[in-house]
Amino acid sequence: MSPQPEDGVRRVTLTRDGQRTTDRLVVEEPLEIRVDDRPLAVLMRTPGADPAEDLDLVAGFLATEGVIDGPDDLAGMAHCADPRRPARQNVVMVRLAAGVRAAAERFERARRDLYAASSCGLCGKASIDRVMLDAPPLEQTVGLAEALVPTLPPKLRARQRRFAATGGLHGAGLFTTDGELLAIAEDVGRHNAVDKVIGARLRADRYPLDGLALVVSSRAGFEIVQKALMARVGAVVAVGAASTLAHELAAAGRLSLYSFVRDGGFNVHPHG
Repeated sequence: MSPQPEDGVRRVTLTRDGQRTTDRLVVEEPLEIRVDDRPLAVLMRTPGADPAEDLDLVAGFLATEGVIDGPDDLAGMAHCADPRRPARQNVVMVRLAAGVRAAAERFERARRDLYAASSCGLCGKASIDRVMLDAPPLEQTVGLAEALVPTLPPKLRARQRRFAATGGLHGAGLFTTDGELLAIAEDVGRHNAVDKVIGARLRADRYPLDGLALVVSSRAGFEIVQKALMARVGAVVAVGAASTLAHELAAAGRLSLYSFVRDGGFNVHPHG
């Protein structure tokens, strides 16, 4: 069944080959994240019909950016309820639990890191060292069977309802090492899709994600591997190619990285 118009997809009128027609486009809207009444970030994301999808995104984002360690660090989270606030459906308010370790410092560090990343203030070894401070190398590597790896992206693709409707979203899925799909998320932003699927597990109190594999429909960029390490995911499988920094971070973090998975073949990146 196709997604409902409000579930991340919107029908529009346009012209193709000189003829007026209708098409379905992925919805892209801003989401402001406020932590203890302070603005942390604004993400361009795909909202769903279920408001919980935004909460999954925020929970995953806070975890992978180092603001929280797990579900116990969250005292509350909800969309803004102030009727005077315009577009309050695009604002999520977060309350951190009392006594969260160095909450103020972690908030400020996350905000500085987000600014630095967006302005290219971090690169190379400095970026990898920064990740290793919050996410030390995995204690145990997670290898996937050679025959299993090429089967995972098609399993993810088969569950991407919004992509089937629009062709304009990224997908992320969490799998067991036996190939069982545990969770899936879609978003116009590949990082958001990863945060949504991580956040859904966190909010279900199934966090960290030791021993699981993250499959993404996009390339394997540095941020994807960073988020996987922060969540303690053991392996990343990417349809697209890897970047040099993703390759180096996976090696430093002892994370199994499989890239350019298509047509039955794939790249295996060595790790420590």
